[in-house]
Amino acid sequence: MKMRTRCGRDINVSRFAPQGLPTSMGRVVLDTSFTPHDEEELWASLTVEEARRLAGLLLFQAAAVDPRPAGRPGTVDVVPIAGDAFEIRVRGHVLTVDQPLPDGGKDTAPTPVELLVSAVASCVAHYAGRYLDRHGVARDGLSVRATYRMAEERPARVAAISLTVRAPALEPQRLAALRAVVSHCTVTNTLAQAPEIELDVRCETAEQPGASIE
Repeated sequence: MKMRTRCGRDINVSRFAPQGLPTSMGRVVLDTSFTPHDEEELWASLTVEEARRLAGLLLFQAAAVDPRPAGRPGTVDVVPIAGDAFEIRVRGHVLTVDQPLPDGGKDTAPTPVELLVSAVASCVAHYAGRYLDRHGVARDGLSVRATYRMAEERPARVAAISLTVRAPALEPQRLAALRAVVSHCTVTNTLAQAPEIELDVRCETAEQPGASIE
C-alpha cells in the first residue's frame, strides 16, 4: 500500500509474516523513497491528513501481521479519558469520542452523534462495495457522503440523515439494484426498526458493590 506525500515522498507500507514462524516474528515494513539530495538523512514531511492516512495504513498492516483476540462479541466498553473525551473499546480496537470546542470539549475526536451518522454511511459503503464485487465492478470512485440535521424540539436526536452514494459507471438497471441494496443495510434497518434499549445504572462502592438502578 503506497501513498505519496505533498513533499514528494513515496511511502510504502507492507508486511512481512514468515510462514511457519510465531506471529511475534512478523513485522510491518515502512519504506520511504530516497533521493540524491537526502545525503545521509531521510525525512518525510506529512500534512495532518497524510499523517492520519499513514496511521490507518500502519494499523491495517499491523492487524494483518498479528490479529488481536476477537474479544467478546456484541460488547462495547466505554471509559473516560479526560473532560468530555471517552475511549471506546470494541474487540481490541480503540475509538475515541469528544465534543466540539463550543460545547465545552477539546474536539479531539468525533462526537457520538457523528459516529452514529458515520455508522450509517460506512454500512452503506460496505453494502455498495460488496455489490460491486459481486458484479465484477472495481470499487474505484466509490464514496458515500452523509449529512444530518438535529431536531429542533425535544428530545435531543438526529431528525434527518441524507446520503449520497457515488459509484463507478453502472448500467441503469444495476444502478437501481445498487440503490435497493444499500437502502437496506444493517444499520439503516436498525434505525428503521429501533432496537429495545435496556438501561442498568450501577454504583460501584466499597460499601455496596454492584448497587444498581434499572
